[in-house]
Amino acid sequence: MSEKTMRAVRQDTLGGPEVLRMVEVARPEPGPAEVLVRVRAAGVNPADGKTRSWGGWLGEPPFVLGWDVAGTVEEVGPGVALHKPGDEVFGMLRYPFGNGAYAEYVAAPARTFARRPESLGVVEAGALPLAGLTAWQAVVDTARAGAGSRVLIHAAAGGVGHLAVQIAKARGAYVIGTASAAKHELVRGLGADEVIDYRAVDFTEAVRDVDAVIDTMGGEYGPRSLRTLRPGGVLVSLVLSDVAEGLDARAADLGIRAESMLVEPDHFALTSLADLATAGRLRVLIDSVYPLEEAARAHARVETGRATGKIVLTVP
Repeated sequence: MSEKTMRAVRQDTLGGPEVLRMVEVARPEPGPAEVLVRVRAAGVNPADGKTRSWGGWLGEPPFVLGWDVAGTVEEVGPGVALHKPGDEVFGMLRYPFGNGAYAEYVAAPARTFARRPESLGVVEAGALPLAGLTAWQAVVDTARAGAGSRVLIHAAAGGVGHLAVQIAKARGAYVIGTASAAKHELVRGLGADEVIDYRAVDFTEAVRDVDAVIDTMGGEYGPRSLRTLRPGGVLVSLVLSDVAEGLDARAADLGIRAESMLVEPDHFALTSLADLATAGRLRVLIDSVYPLEEAARAHARVETGRATGKIVLTVP
């Protein structure tokens, strides 16, 4: 194989998992303030499957999916002082237009990545960035949850939810999670103070006067969650269409703030997540691991909706 090519999983049409194919493509080169990272693990997120099926912001293929990366710095571009060749790093490529993690190499701005601590295995580091940054930016930056806050987190055993529970708890919040009964012990083990079986209990009857709701579900969850918030509280929706369709106006009538949020690369937050992991206050749940060439199987697993934690591709 040429030094200037690499293997990647690309799709040339929209469709099901079967459209993902291993191909040989040009290897990227790091530009000014960029690093070239040899990918060792790449997380698979629900957004990957939606993009594969519908195109989303990426439009029509061909493209290489993936935003989560853990790997080794191979080269640095001009002006990079933060990382050196050989550094073990993890990070999230700019969402949504920085895609390309399902490959042997990626090039991206140096501050897209943070150093991977020894306490965080490469698979866990590959699973953490997109979900972890989403959780951090929702709980810390948008909800501003801290000591004394009461926080309701929907889908508390999911990829974002299980990290949001731990981040909120680490900041001193009282955490309430929704999850199926089979996952209650898991969610409590992550630090939740209360867990509600959303299949058996109407959470709007069981929860009152929370300071923040982290809504990973969308649909009716947002409007219903407004009833659980105290005046002055905040609903953080990770489903952009909810606020665009008037949820913010409904919240304002109740004296509540409603915010939509799209995750961004964030070197400080990545470092903060690494510090929590090193302190033993954050663990990344891994549902399953597949080699890069089995990306289609990984996508099929995500689409069952039954994964607990994250799904990861490893790159040999």
